Amino acid sequence: MRKDLPAVLLVDPVRNGAGYKAAARDLGFAVASVYTLGFSTDIPGHDEDDDFSLHLSDPYDVVRQVVQLGLDIRAVVPAMEAGIHRADQIARLLGLPGNDPSLAWARRNKAAMRTRAREAGLSIPEFRLVHTLEEIRAAAHDIGFPVISKPTMGSCSQGVTVLSDAAALDALTVLETHDMYQQPITEWLVEQYVRGREFSVNFFSSHGEHRIIDMWEYRQPDERDYDFPIWDNVQIDDSHPDYRRVESYVRQVLDAFGIVHGPSHTEVKCTPEGVYLMEIGSRLPGGPAVHMWAQYSKVRAYRDALTCYLGDRPTIMDEPLEFRARYGAMAIRNEKAPGTLVAIHGIEALKGHPGIGDILVGYQPGDHIRVTRQQDDIPFGATVSGADEGEVVRTMGLIRSLVSLEIVPDLPAQPPVTAARDNETP
Repeated sequence: MRKDLPAVLLVDPVRNGAGYKAAARDLGFAVASVYTLGFSTDIPGHDEDDDFSLHLSDPYDVVRQVVQLGLDIRAVVPAMEAGIHRADQIARLLGLPGNDPSLAWARRNKAAMRTRAREAGLSIPEFRLVHTLEEIRAAAHDIGFPVISKPTMGSCSQGVTVLSDAAALDALTVLETHDMYQQPITEWLVEQYVRGREFSVNFFSSHGEHRIIDMWEYRQPDERDYDFPIWDNVQIDDSHPDYRRVESYVRQVLDAFGIVHGPSHTEVKCTPEGVYLMEIGSRLPGGPAVHMWAQYSKVRAYRDALTCYLGDRPTIMDEPLEFRARYGAMAIRNEKAPGTLVAIHGIEALKGHPGIGDILVGYQPGDHIRVTRQQDDIPFGATVSGADEGEVVRTMGLIRSLVSLEIVPDLPAQPPVTAARDNETP
């Protein structure tokens, strides 16, 4: 217990928790963590390295407990997607820097997100908020195919489904009941499917000023409609023909959603007609971006984010980022059918090839493997770096030529056997 030190309050620090805790200690702060979900507390070691651990979900209860403990909280940090709306409410109650709490729900719930974007005059797909499978069907016909259905509080593409036509809609007979944070799914967004290039854009903000860190393009293997974006993700620069208009649009999004402090991760689609908001999150990006910034630039994501939430200006707002390489990340997906993994072939052949970084293996031989529809179902992934975009893309192609999945598909369900009736041939 370090009540002699000022502290930072981390909200649900389970995925980026270790990085934030280390940054807080490096800056001379004690670590107080609040876990708002059972998802957080179910993770082994979730409270490791905490000086204080709270298990509360209501922001007012959190503040009362902080006051009772006599903690000198200097910053409130949203450390995971599920807690970002609560973090801004807690920060306001404590009188600390944060993002506009009146827009916190719109930065978390996709239906509220669409409504706010429409109010702000941002281009968005046509959408409907629905609560049942029957309402999904009605909304799809009302909007017109193709549409995409997604839980309003989901993450990592869980439960996201492209409905290209009436046949695809008829095949949708079962909906996800709980999101990845173990919370019940009670509503869905049905929206027009936007055919275009998809980008993720990472910014840092300090006192309402925004600094772009990098931009990634989600590239697909072909022109088919898709509901899971991770295939080849490549960092692009301002030579890309869509870079400037995407950057300009995202700056409007950050202002419209009241983001003034800390990191943000925004996903958009870009067509000849315009740029459309897919999602805004006032948090660090998931995936390998944070790790790759540390390897190849001056960005120190956890320390820089914490500096923003303290109300100070991090040096990355003004200094060159000094990227020393271009980079990307790729996934080899199970595209065919669920089954049992026999082997992931070719991993050994990757050793020694320049530009291949982390190898990420999601399943072991003997595991049951689903068709890849969300981030947690990726069988194999890798990070890649190179001198330029072309080198990154070539290295990804090399990995795909060497690595393959061997999967024994599940046997189809057998029809029930019924006994032959009298006078019938058995």
